[in-house]
Amino acid sequence: DQSLKPQFGDPQLATNNPTLTTVSLEKPFCMFDSSLYPNRSYTIYLYVMKESASVMSSLVLVTDDSNKPLGSTFQQTSGGQLGPYNAAFFDVPDYAVPPRLADVGGMNKAPDVLKQYLFRVGDNGTCLYDPNFLGVCNPLLAPDTTYRFKYVLVDNSEGMVKDQTLWSDPIKTRRAKFPMKIDTWPGRRSGGMIVITSILSVLVFLLLTGFLASVFFAVMRSEDASEETKGTSPTVQQSESRPQLSSE
Repeated sequence: DQSLKPQFGDPQLATNNPTLTTVSLEKPFCMFDSSLYPNRSYTIYLYVMKESASVMSSLVLVTDDSNKPLGSTFQQTSGGQLGPYNAAFFDVPDYAVPPRLADVGGMNKAPDVLKQYLFRVGDNGTCLYDPNFLGVCNPLLAPDTTYRFKYVLVDNSEGMVKDQTLWSDPIKTRRAKFPMKIDTWPGRRSGGMIVITSILSVLVFLLLTGFLASVFFAVMRSEDASEETKGTSPTVQQSESRPQLSSE
């Protein structure tokens, strides 16, 4: 189906999507079924470009004159400003054994399930500056910037493009907030946060009141004991300490 295009990741799995510098996309499950042939090896290429790269961005090509995939990099395209760049390539997702989304609830299985189901564009924050990095660089995206994405099916033996999706709908990364503009007024907080804060404040007040009361009573008892000791005369103390003599 030539109308297929990369889709946003399921909000239940990619809860913070997009971020300032990343976008999580669903991998192309079942998108290229009609183009896959038995005993052939294929790879999915992911291309990224900025929405401002072309007025007719939906028609931008990712192949050369011989129908081979472009090898343009992030640096060569100024981060997608001058055209699409190859951000990643991976195996064709196995549609016969799709990931079990129910396993996301398990802490041990969740990372593997998410990796099978989603691809995170902008996941590598060091590849641009690492002189030893030799793979395809998938660097951070720019904040507050609109991008488009495309999946391409490549036959490994021929190195030719066999199929591709349309460019995705425009997806914009989040905009950074200046610290001075972050609203910390309680009215902007949720009701649950306000209730919890109130309860904790009351508990702290009660604990502090109890502590001060215990200190006060301890000091009062100490003063009362000192006054009783001072009020007893030495004669009485001596008479109480001497043994009584018999009448004889």
